[in-house]
Amino acid sequence: MEPIIEIRNLSKIYTAKERKGVFRGKKKKIEALKNINLDIYKGEIFGLLGPNGAGKTTLIKCLTTLLLPTEGTVRINGYDLIKDENSVRASIGCMLMGERGLYWKLTGKENLEFFAALYHVPRKIRKQRIKEIVELLNLEDIIERPVESYSSGQKMKLAFAKSLINKAPVIFLDEPTNTLDVYSARELRSIVKDLNKKGHTIVYTTHQMSEAEELCDRVAIIDRGEIIALGTINDLKNSIKKESVIKIEGIIKEETYNIIKNLKITKKAAISSSNGFSKLTIVTENARRALPEIIKILLENDSTIQYISPEEITLEDVFIAKTGRSLSQDTRVI
Repeated sequence: MEPIIEIRNLSKIYTAKERKGVFRGKKKKIEALKNINLDIYKGEIFGLLGPNGAGKTTLIKCLTTLLLPTEGTVRINGYDLIKDENSVRASIGCMLMGERGLYWKLTGKENLEFFAALYHVPRKIRKQRIKEIVELLNLEDIIERPVESYSSGQKMKLAFAKSLINKAPVIFLDEPTNTLDVYSARELRSIVKDLNKKGHTIVYTTHQMSEAEELCDRVAIIDRGEIIALGTINDLKNSIKKESVIKIEGIIKEETYNIIKNLKITKKAAISSSNGFSKLTIVTENARRALPEIIKILLENDSTIQYISPEEITLEDVFIAKTGRSLSQDTRVI
């Protein structure tokens, strides 16, 4: 099968100023992407997964011509990213997280009309195209209102509508459900599935593993600018089946986590906390043997255990097994 997106040795390096005092600083190189090699095939829903700061959005911005790569080559729909920039843009639709590309003083409809003209959608079919998208996304109640009056979720839905305006063969969606309520997020995922059935290739970035498991044919897990795992959902889960995953929820101190993390029986461990409660995930060779010792340490160190679950392996477990960190950890370089 021929790839519709070919990425070879793609790197992106930023130069930032690191402060050394009020008036002093020195230049610092930040490698946002490190030698990315990837093929995405026609008709796939392909997931780019990773925590905040992993490089997902930087990669999407490079692929959509918004950022110039430092090194490497990319071909999209047969066109070279640099040499055939206009043809690449005509081949893609794009929705970026926190997108500022909407014109807030214009109505939703005026925004879609503007972007349809920008993509050279013929005037004769422009009106019908907008009508179809408005009905598809249930935007009838807000489409005549100025965008500045929209909620965050409504702006995201209009940004999604904008990505569909030119019926591009490749659609990039960067954290598209980030500010949506549960119902709207479910509705958007259903539309993504329908678009894929109609032949569109979808590149979908998220840090929510449940979304990836529901939607994606294959996924690449990105961490600190590098692809650390690539394959189907089952391939990635099977890659750690020989190991065991233990999940413990409760009140767990950081010092206790550090003791468990450094045990010989622990291969990798990660903890995330919210509202005073912690979720501890441990990757070990044998959960049955490891669990008594882990429980003993927790109880001896005044932890409160609310739930213990040797569960089915998830994509987040794969990430922890590869990195020793949870997906909730922000890895952005400041």
